[in-house]
Amino acid sequence: MKEKISINKLFLCIAFGSIMAVSVNYTDAPIKGWYILSVFVSVILSFILKAAPMSISVLCGLFCLSFCGIIDLKEGLNAYANSTVWLVLAAFILASSIINSNLGKRIALFLIRIFGNTPLGLAYSICLTELILAPVVPSNTARGGGIIAPIVNSLSNSLNSKADINPNKIGAFLILVGSHANLITSAMFLTAMAANPLMAEGIKNILGIDFNWAIWALGAIVPGIISLALLPLLIYYLQKPQISSPINSKQIVVEEMKKIGETSYSEKIIGVILIFLFLLWTSKSFHGIGTTEVAWSGVLFMLILKAENWKNVLNNHIAWDTFIWLGGLLSLSVLMAKYGIIEWLVSNIRNVSISSNELIVLLIIAILYFYSMYLFSMLTAHITAIAFPLMATALYFDANPMITACLFAYFSCLCGCLSNYSTGPIIVYFGLGYVDNKKWYKTGFIVSIYHLFIWIVIGLLWWKTIGWW
Repeated sequence: MKEKISINKLFLCIAFGSIMAVSVNYTDAPIKGWYILSVFVSVILSFILKAAPMSISVLCGLFCLSFCGIIDLKEGLNAYANSTVWLVLAAFILASSIINSNLGKRIALFLIRIFGNTPLGLAYSICLTELILAPVVPSNTARGGGIIAPIVNSLSNSLNSKADINPNKIGAFLILVGSHANLITSAMFLTAMAANPLMAEGIKNILGIDFNWAIWALGAIVPGIISLALLPLLIYYLQKPQISSPINSKQIVVEEMKKIGETSYSEKIIGVILIFLFLLWTSKSFHGIGTTEVAWSGVLFMLILKAENWKNVLNNHIAWDTFIWLGGLLSLSVLMAKYGIIEWLVSNIRNVSISSNELIVLLIIAILYFYSMYLFSMLTAHITAIAFPLMATALYFDANPMITACLFAYFSCLCGCLSNYSTGPIIVYFGLGYVDNKKWYKTGFIVSIYHLFIWIVIGLLWWKTIGWW
């Protein structure tokens, strides 16, 4: 497959970074830190403009810094030894096995068979499938766009609701539930979205908090479950399906099950391994085994027991591509902190005059961060370009570091509700054609208010209950 690289856009990114770099004499920033920031900004601009694949953009930035003598190569590649990067790689390998073995699809069909006798029952089946798969499928695109969206489309078609014929019968309702449920579950677990570990690393570097798997899940569990439980009801009100008679979901499921056949050896082994991993991740405080070590034990058991083969692992280009760009972005983030540019940015935030109440300041900054997603076409670019400076700003105003970490971590996924281009699964769901542009944006804005209410009001109460502020 030919890579999409725009020379003109790349030139624009390089020119912008170069102009920024030579303006170092007009600032009082640390010189090396400013150069690294210039390269970082160029890389993020490349993400936004989609000038080149993310991995190519990141590698260009790292090797430019090394080639120009600003850093040495070993220093630039240091983050590839970070356990977070290896956690994501392991989780992507596990996710690929879940998809290839049809385990993910079987779980979805099983839940649909149990609960899918009504439109709301189908909606809750989608939400439950997302909740079960999210902790172990780090690609929200693979989970939402690769596993669940095709099933939603097939169900809608089976019920005579297609994009061009009766889309409002039930298809539009299920599409909106699936797309927004994906964002909620992506926010609930460190391993539910590829960019979440990037956010966790930023929280560690800027706020000094180890926002690991267990802490991430603990902070999200109450607002996440509540928002996921009420989502189908909200979407039902906004996009009421036109089906009144009971749905014969069992017949639909039987037909789909025939296509994937009997439960395979790989599915059984992978299913047991996933339960094993989940139990170890949630009980770290008892055994002390790291999240990354647990994930790789699952991968190795899967290979040893022949539920997956090494050739498939090597051919998993999405996993290795994510490994490259995530490790590179972490390197740039660490380098900016090491050479003082983050500290310089914080120290220069002097001209903002807003309320002196730390919590109000934090909420204003977090909400601005949430709605700035309108300007971005990728959650990862939004995180790397906006989250870290705004977290540093919140820190300057003495905002509670733990609450800052929570709001930025969870909002980084939830803000994808705003547009039809925010992330992979949203693009897939919107691309099915059941919901027009106007309806998508209107629904997205209402859902954004819904998220802000639950994750701020209920979230703050929950975080107070567990002693985080």
